[in-house]
Amino acid sequence: MVIQDRDSARRFFTGTWRKYLEKRVLEPLEQRVLAVILEHPEYHEILSDPKAALTGEYSPEGGRGNPFLHMGMHMAIREQVSTDRPAGIASLYQSLLEKYSSDRHAVEHLMQECLGEALWSAQRNGLAPDEGAYLDCLRGLR
Repeated sequence: MVIQDRDSARRFFTGTWRKYLEKRVLEPLEQRVLAVILEHPEYHEILSDPKAALTGEYSPEGGRGNPFLHMGMHMAIREQVSTDRPAGIASLYQSLLEKYSSDRHAVEHLMQECLGEALWSAQRNGLAPDEGAYLDCLRGLR
């Protein structure tokens, strides 16, 4: 899933939600996005108002997590696992599923902590994410 900027990502999520509500045919990527959206009913109201979604500011300091970042991280983790990139993530994911009673959603939430740390660190240092550190963090969850 390649999205160039914040607004296009938000439009993709809100557009997918609108198509679903209108019972229109979804493209394969939209179907995968919809699966994540359906697992997050707390975001349905936000997705139903595209104008507000585009202009909304979501920050931990403001007490509001970013729903688009959250759902995007679910998408990223699912893509990583399906392609086993970085190498070894698919088996780590399987180990976590075994530990946490096959609760995929809960496992993805745990993994988001590691992914978020890897992304934050990369951004802070102006480097590509450190896959080794990311995998080490995931190993620590087992």
